[in-house]
Amino acid sequence: MTPLNSQKGSFTHQHVRCAATLHQPRDAGASPCPTILIVHGWGATQLTLVTNYITAFNNAGFCVVTFDYPSWGDSEGLPRNVISPWQREKVVESALAYTKSLPEVDATNIILWGSSFGGGHVVRIAAEHPELRGAIAQVPMLDGLLAVNAVPLTRMLRFGVDILRDLLNPFGTRYVPIISEAGGYSSMDRDGAWRVEEWIRANLKQQNDNRVAARSLATMAFYRPLKYLRSIQIPTLIIGATRDTVAPFNEAKIRQASSDAVEIHTIDANHFDPYLDPWFEENIRRQLEFAIGLLHAANK
Repeated sequence: MTPLNSQKGSFTHQHVRCAATLHQPRDAGASPCPTILIVHGWGATQLTLVTNYITAFNNAGFCVVTFDYPSWGDSEGLPRNVISPWQREKVVESALAYTKSLPEVDATNIILWGSSFGGGHVVRIAAEHPELRGAIAQVPMLDGLLAVNAVPLTRMLRFGVDILRDLLNPFGTRYVPIISEAGGYSSMDRDGAWRVEEWIRANLKQQNDNRVAARSLATMAFYRPLKYLRSIQIPTLIIGATRDTVAPFNEAKIRQASSDAVEIHTIDANHFDPYLDPWFEENIRRQLEFAIGLLHAANK
């Protein structure tokens, strides 16, 4: 299911076609509009958990661009469902260039929006693009080492076996489930992760490709975009969840590491709560106030 007034497109990243979609306000006129570029998280595709965000931003006058990473969703690329955070950052650069090229987009008023793993990517890209209007990162993965330390030892050992079986098998890809019910074997079983599967079935009316290449897990501990917070020059809103065990949010450490351009707020929630009611209302209200405020400040 694609929201109304959406146009499918694509861009090329390292010779791979990546699916993208432009979501416009219903009353979009001929003039280019300020735009939110959505950068998805770990195992998400274009619409996973974000249809309400798209609607809210559209209703506030923003265009929204979504995309699928190579080997995910409607994008090309083999093997399927592989994650490298450093490669994904490069994909975000390509997605940003594509967004700027769209005639419907006001290239001087682009705001990056990222969640979870994508929130970490947004921090890195925001630090390198002072021309952007701003950035928003919710429940961001800022320190992969903290996330790894939260995983029980027995689970880590099983991950290690699957990672080795994936890396050493030249004939195929070893997959693990992206999410599972609490206590199940997957890359994420904490913080009510299974609600994502239920949300996809209820809202997108489709079956989720619930698998990630095991080799992807080996990258987590080494991905620490926290170190780029000090370099951010554009207004950036970070919203952390106080009870997040998927991307643990050490507020004191993050504040200490951030530049003056970074605004930090917290929600009393776990990792997946902010996407859903009743937490969503407070979350999106704060994000809209921030995004609209950036436009007002630019127009003064």
